[in-house]
Amino acid sequence: MPTSGSGEAEDGVLRGLHDRAAAHRTPIGSPSRLWPSGRLIAGRPAPPGPKTTTGFSTPLLGRPGSHRPRYGSVVPRSTDAGPSPSPVTADDLDQAVRLAVGTLREAPPEAWEERAGSLEWGCWETVEHLSDDLFAYAAQLGLRTPPLDREVPFVWESRRPGGPRNAIHADRAAGPAGLLQVLEASGALLVAMVRTTPSRVRAHHVFGASDPEGFAAMGVVETLVHTHDLAGGLGLAWTPPADLCSRVLTRLFPDAPTTADPWTTLLWATGRAELAGHPRLTTWRWYGAPRP
Repeated sequence: MPTSGSGEAEDGVLRGLHDRAAAHRTPIGSPSRLWPSGRLIAGRPAPPGPKTTTGFSTPLLGRPGSHRPRYGSVVPRSTDAGPSPSPVTADDLDQAVRLAVGTLREAPPEAWEERAGSLEWGCWETVEHLSDDLFAYAAQLGLRTPPLDREVPFVWESRRPGGPRNAIHADRAAGPAGLLQVLEASGALLVAMVRTTPSRVRAHHVFGASDPEGFAAMGVVETLVHTHDLAGGLGLAWTPPADLCSRVLTRLFPDAPTTADPWTTLLWATGRAELAGHPRLTTWRWYGAPRP
């Protein structure tokens, strides 16, 4: 996922430790950019470090997650006491995609070539990128024995210099309605895979192997946050349910503050917003490792 001010030439999909991401090695544009998120770009290795504003991020030493970017003077979410947190489910992902598609249907047709908020992609290609995120996560869970060291080797390509490198592209002749069908279908693929894949299954992710719940949570974050980007470019209102934001924060951002509005906190945790009492993040990542 690219982030606020992020370099779209790096296309927002970190892909594979072994085979995807040379494009991330050279920062593009202003130093205020944040690096894109958790998937890989085919053919180019990228270490599993946090997203950063100043260039290719420093790899973590040792196990992924051993050098977490801290979120200021906050108490981490505890997993040692109290009731277990509610899991992120296929229904959560289905809700996120349904709400996003419903909101995006309200966009005026002429707005789809506008920039997606603070990103450098147009709104049309940002929806293609989001669709590609959901598709790629579904593909990782789709094999009888998912790979633990790389992603399924689809071809990712950009349709223009600096555009997102996707395996999924929408037919422009189908218009915005067709584009949103592509998003809805891609989301449905991941929903189905999360719903039917046994919880014991692990599949590769650049930040460490994850389980179906982890991929559901990643899909929810991609959907909520990129719809925020899109709403900025399309002139739409977008505020997703607080309980949904809270569950994905607990699952993927375990050290995030717990006292503020969950949606604002999620935007802050992905480098897109200020949060009172905490510095704006210049490096960030999520943690998809299965719960103990």
